[in-house]
Amino acid sequence: MKKFIPLSLVATAILLSANETNNLEKISVVETANSKIVKDVSSEQLKNADLADALMNNIASISIVKRSGIANDIILRGQKKDNINILLDGAKIYGACPNRMDPPTSHVLTNNIESVKIIEGPYDVENFGTLSGLVKVETKEPTKDIHGEINLNAGSFAYRKASATVSGGTDKIKLLISASTEQGDPYEDGNGDDFLAQQKKRNVPVTQQYSKDDLKAFEKKTVLTKAQFNITDDQELKLSYTANRSDNILYPAGPMDADYDDSDIYTIGYAVRNLGDFSKELNLDYYYSKVDHPMSTKLRNNGVTNYSTNYMKSSIWGAKIKNSMEIADYLVTMGLDTSVRNWKGQRSTTNVLTGIKTLGAISLDSTDTTNKAVFAKVEKSFGKLDLEAGMRYDNTDIDSVNSAKTDKKYASLNANIFATYNADENTKYFAGIGKSSRVPDARELYMGANNDLEDTKNYQADLGLDKTIGSFNIKPKIFYSVLKDYIYNSGSFENIDAKIYGLDISGFYFMTDNFSLDYGLAYLRGKKDGDFRGNDKDLAEIPPLKANLALNYEQDKAKYTAEVVAVDSWDSFDSSAKEQELAGYAVINLKYTNQLHKNFTLTLGLDNVFDKVYNSTNTYQDIRYVEVGSIPTLFNDPGRYGYVNLKYSF
Repeated sequence: MKKFIPLSLVATAILLSANETNNLEKISVVETANSKIVKDVSSEQLKNADLADALMNNIASISIVKRSGIANDIILRGQKKDNINILLDGAKIYGACPNRMDPPTSHVLTNNIESVKIIEGPYDVENFGTLSGLVKVETKEPTKDIHGEINLNAGSFAYRKASATVSGGTDKIKLLISASTEQGDPYEDGNGDDFLAQQKKRNVPVTQQYSKDDLKAFEKKTVLTKAQFNITDDQELKLSYTANRSDNILYPAGPMDADYDDSDIYTIGYAVRNLGDFSKELNLDYYYSKVDHPMSTKLRNNGVTNYSTNYMKSSIWGAKIKNSMEIADYLVTMGLDTSVRNWKGQRSTTNVLTGIKTLGAISLDSTDTTNKAVFAKVEKSFGKLDLEAGMRYDNTDIDSVNSAKTDKKYASLNANIFATYNADENTKYFAGIGKSSRVPDARELYMGANNDLEDTKNYQADLGLDKTIGSFNIKPKIFYSVLKDYIYNSGSFENIDAKIYGLDISGFYFMTDNFSLDYGLAYLRGKKDGDFRGNDKDLAEIPPLKANLALNYEQDKAKYTAEVVAVDSWDSFDSSAKEQELAGYAVINLKYTNQLHKNFTLTLGLDNVFDKVYNSTNTYQDIRYVEVGSIPTLFNDPGRYGYVNLKYSF
């Protein structure tokens, strides 16, 4: 683990000069008609540290791209990668791997997360590139009183984790520091096969199989530090630093593994309220994040004497100024937003005997994506009708240091309107329509061919109802999305026209004082329009019908949960993009939590109770898979997994 200096050292120095003042008002996270929220993530999602797993098990419209024991990706309403916008405490972070070994969700751990808010659709104008959805991850906030917890976790496949968090302060300043370490062996599927056994069973070329059968699947260490300064009654300064150090992460279905995956995220936020008639709240925010990600064949048979490395680096900084004010009972928010993203990569070969490294070809020339934008939104209530409308204008330049690559310029105007009609306290009707866009990234433009790509535009409409009848709640939603110049991998990247439409239903039912049921169901279809390569009209990565059910029983300080995740067969797929048919499956998970003492909480869990053999992830060629006879190799998901977590809190 590389050394880093926690931000708390800086915060402690500032604490010495702090004066007493009152706390600023805390803004609560509230679920709205067009959003979904997963709360208490750090307390509820204790199986492991993977956020993708937690979201997939909680939200029917989210599916997983499972490629390792950790660092898995998510699909939201048939969209992933840059088509959905993922923010960590307001900061963007882009994985460096062109093969999605390190998606944004892999750079934050569930033990540090307070809540995740998901806005489905083009209903965000404050952030660059929200094409089809926004995922806002909020980590724990510092507290005034001294609070803390220690978690010790053990699970199947030699999984071990320890984490600790402490927070405290005064009326003037609050600090938080959290640290964790975890590791695990390759998981086994329902047949009892680990990564190497699955490679052998699938006749993966011997050169691409692991050279040892005693490898760890991953090792991970993290630190999160936060400081919050209440400068005056109306002024607040927030600082945070997150460090992630992951080593030797195995990706058995791909041709390479990650030697390490290191990321750093810095954020600074300043808020001042009540400046006058034209400023109810003024926010100034800055963030910087970077990722180092060398991936290699070091652990494969073809890397025993000489191994290849592709060292990828990614970074981004962004700044935003946002002002909110009330004008004739309208809440008006206006702002400026800018960011610069850099992405680059270099190949090399290392002789194991001599240790000599020879630099090879540039895998991705250093490329900057510079965005400048202005946005505005208006919120107003007319009796029972709540209206929100927003607009954003983006100007984006993409520049490569390689003069042979064509620099690109994009300009777009995006807008949306969302309405909620509160018929009564138990009934809401809502509808929205909007247009959003996202520019191609450096890989899509410049890795391999010099692709002339347009930015993708999403024209979408949503309609839904939120109804509570006694102790039963139901929230059905339908949407229809028209994608113009959709960036698609059909062997190489191209623009196509497509549409995605679907339905999801979610809700809860409090059957008694002790029994409750949470449920969700999502159905999607995706089709190509017009001219495209191949003859398959099905769109890739459109997951089949998925249902989530969770039956909860609470008695005194104990809670029992039986969870079912059921997925229909994946029989609508894009064979021309190297997808394949997958069988349906249903997995049952059990969890028991009991507060043994005011300071101690015990959690026991068993996932995939019946040791089901199944595949959650298809083989869309946007990710490079190991191939057997030109067919991408499917790897099974984990088999039965048991875990125990003991938490001491104070």
